[in-house]
Amino acid sequence: MSHFAKIENGLVAQVIVAEQDFIDDIEGQWIQTSYNTRRGVHYAPDSDEPDGGAPLRKNYANIGDTYDKDRDAFIPPKQYGSWVLNEETCQWESPIPYPDDGGMYLWNEETQAWDLFEE
Repeated sequence: MSHFAKIENGLVAQVIVAEQDFIDDIEGQWIQTSYNTRRGVHYAPDSDEPDGGAPLRKNYANIGDTYDKDRDAFIPPKQYGSWVLNEETCQWESPIPYPDDGGMYLWNEETQAWDLFEE
């Protein structure tokens, strides 16, 4: 069994688990996606360790993602106007790297900076 994303108007409308024979017999555009592919890397099942497998379409498809046929990639929605697409991972990235001091931060689009999250 594999995961497949139904594409409507360039967006992921549905994701199902099915056999290829089933997909071949239903209407619509269905594109295979890999649950183990994130940021252009294939990971071992239930692990954060790359396993050397072939990544499929840069990212696992989620409802609302864009399927870019030229890149053959699933791309999540852009959350902030200032963020840019990383062509290698097909993920949106902030113009300033996330702080690595162990704190929790939220992106502030107005100031173009990471604000420390305070509960």
